[in-house]
Amino acid sequence: MYKNGGYTGEDRMCDLVCDRYAVLQVMSRFGIALGFGDKTIAEVCEENKVDAETFLAVVNMLMNFGNGAELAGEVSVRSLTDYLHNSHRYFLDFRLPAIRRKLIEAVDCAQSDVSFAIMRFFDEYAAEVQRHMSYEEQTVFPYVESLLAGEKNTAYSIDIFRRQHDQVEIKLRELKNIIIKYYPSGSTNELNGVLFDIFNCEHELASHNAVEDELFVPAVERLAATGTRTVKSEPLSSREKEIIVCVVKGMTNKQIADALCISAHTVITHRRNIAAKLQIHSAAGLTIYAIVNKLVELSEIKDTITDSQS
Repeated sequence: MYKNGGYTGEDRMCDLVCDRYAVLQVMSRFGIALGFGDKTIAEVCEENKVDAETFLAVVNMLMNFGNGAELAGEVSVRSLTDYLHNSHRYFLDFRLPAIRRKLIEAVDCAQSDVSFAIMRFFDEYAAEVQRHMSYEEQTVFPYVESLLAGEKNTAYSIDIFRRQHDQVEIKLRELKNIIIKYYPSGSTNELNGVLFDIFNCEHELASHNAVEDELFVPAVERLAATGTRTVKSEPLSSREKEIIVCVVKGMTNKQIADALCISAHTVITHRRNIAAKLQIHSAAGLTIYAIVNKLVELSEIKDTITDSQS
């Protein structure tokens, strides 16, 4: 069933994926895994501790089923920040490195000055994306965290980000056009394959920017204007409690992911949410919290505490 209108929480997640397979990228950035059967979007989001309204706002905006300015009022700033953080990891740790590997296979840098120039162009572009996303991680997201914590930050505002927010996909479009028009290729399979990936990455980056401009910025502006009165104090979920127990037992993010059958990115997202909810950022602090709230017995983590002190 191909849906022509906006999706709601009552629609089945499997129908959404089959109708609009591009939503798989959105799901991964919210930490939603496959294997959800015939459950509704709302049920799947609840099981994965994802704010359903934020998920639907992103999906409906990217599928052109709603105006970003209108949908921004429905999002959770924290959930959207986690989504954007995971998007950064996707582009920097997976998407761009994968394209670079394919580009190396498609153009022989040892045989052509043009090939060498193309690779240098791509590497400069990847560095530019790194700077763009590092700025958000180091400046914008901490500012948002301060707002969520109820602090007023007069040294920065989201309007600064809005005014200098550039479209990082534009230079990738230029690289694509250079390859199409000027690269002399005798074999088409490898080069056409990497061009296909560049086309897709250009679209993904444009969508990423649209989420920031049309959902994230308006939502943060609303948060800054209204203060913390709109921020709900949420209790820890059962999954978050499980992760706390794993952390205080000395497990790494990868070990936690393997033990709980979730991705490492999902573990990181949960840990960010735990820190925000409890305002506790250290393993030692979580250990005290876990003992006081009877999540663990001292005997279970005695060896871990001893090892950390030795």
